[in-house]
Amino acid sequence: MTITLDRAYWLGLLLSVVLPVLVGLVTTRVTHPGVKAVLLLVLSGATGFLTEMAHPGPGWDAGTAAVLALVSFGTATLAHFGLWKPTGVSGAAQDRLITARRAG
Repeated sequence: MTITLDRAYWLGLLLSVVLPVLVGLVTTRVTHPGVKAVLLLVLSGATGFLTEMAHPGPGWDAGTAAVLALVSFGTATLAHFGLWKPTGVSGAAQDRLITARRAG
């Protein structure tokens, strides 16, 4: 039995690993974690559906796109807590583009 994955699936998986950093770039440290989670979920959904569109197979399948979106969200969550947060990349990304407004 041979299992092969098309290039589109590999690119989708790679993008899923980078998504938490992208969320960090557009949020701040004071952004509510629920907002960050919803943003990650939306980006993961878009990744799953776009990955299925990029798949060179016969036609677009909504079921496969939904599974890819769930895999993308799971991969992004694991990458955030297992790779980006412990190494400090998440915090650095949140300090990079958007800064919190100072009160007063």
